[in-house]
Amino acid sequence: MTVRHEAETGSEGHDLEVWIDQDLCTGDGICAQYAPEVFELDIDGLAYVKSGDDELLQAPGATTPVPLPLLRDVVDSAKECPGDCIHVRRVSDSVEVYGPDAA
Repeated sequence: MTVRHEAETGSEGHDLEVWIDQDLCTGDGICAQYAPEVFELDIDGLAYVKSGDDELLQAPGATTPVPLPLLRDVVDSAKECPGDCIHVRRVSDSVEVYGPDAA
């Protein structure tokens, strides 16, 4: 299964996207264990999100949609991340709903 780049409906009926702050990433790889379709460790030892074509997105702040079937795994990744570097936000208004800056 790969991450699809088409709009997916997340919690509360909103499209969600995820990104990783590599400056805070500790390289533990917990995210890649929870959701390997969305996250991957690169040769530099840091985690990145992947595109719908399974391509590593290495640009700072790169985002990818959160597929509804993987929402729980992505949220668990954000909760368990020791670096608190995984951010899940609504596409419509960029409000973080899971992660270190969630209200």
